[in-house]
Amino acid sequence: MLDVYERLGTDPGTEYHDHVYCTVVVDYEKRDRGRLKLTSTEGEEVRLFLERGKPLMVGEYLKATDGKIVQVEGAVEAVAHASCDDWNTFAKACYHLGNRHVKVEVGDCWLRIKPDHVLEDMLHQLGLIVSHEEAVFIPESGAYAGGHHHHGDDDHGHSHGHSHAHGHHHNHGHGHGHDH
Repeated sequence: MLDVYERLGTDPGTEYHDHVYCTVVVDYEKRDRGRLKLTSTEGEEVRLFLERGKPLMVGEYLKATDGKIVQVEGAVEAVAHASCDDWNTFAKACYHLGNRHVKVEVGDCWLRIKPDHVLEDMLHQLGLIVSHEEAVFIPESGAYAGGHHHHGDDDHGHSHGHSHAHGHHHNHGHGHGHDH
């Protein structure tokens, strides 16, 4: 049995890739938990004791207490897939789903959500083509989630040689009748 307390990140260029001891395949709902008991694809029992509130990322590497590396893969699961060929329609659909705090995976004029007949009907009425499929569900982490950090893509410790404080100096008193 492996006990995991440490997250190592998702960067495929790391040394971890060549030293993966086992792989756990986890659906979205379980990736959103910090405490899990899983069985790896190799048959090893794996217990996760991770910080709550930070979902596991597909492709993430974890380190067991004995130093062995565990990789996370996303499980294929039922999703509703909606698409259109019009960015305006797509933006409206994303707005309405976001307004309902729905977990959404977003692509180029396509999106995925967990199956929900009410939401699927709304998407259809907005003009999207809705179908069901089996896929790994990787929803957006949200604007306030702090994003995910790809090790190696950081910008710590260097400067661009200029300030990013580009002033916001324009007059909002433009004298026509709308409220601010």
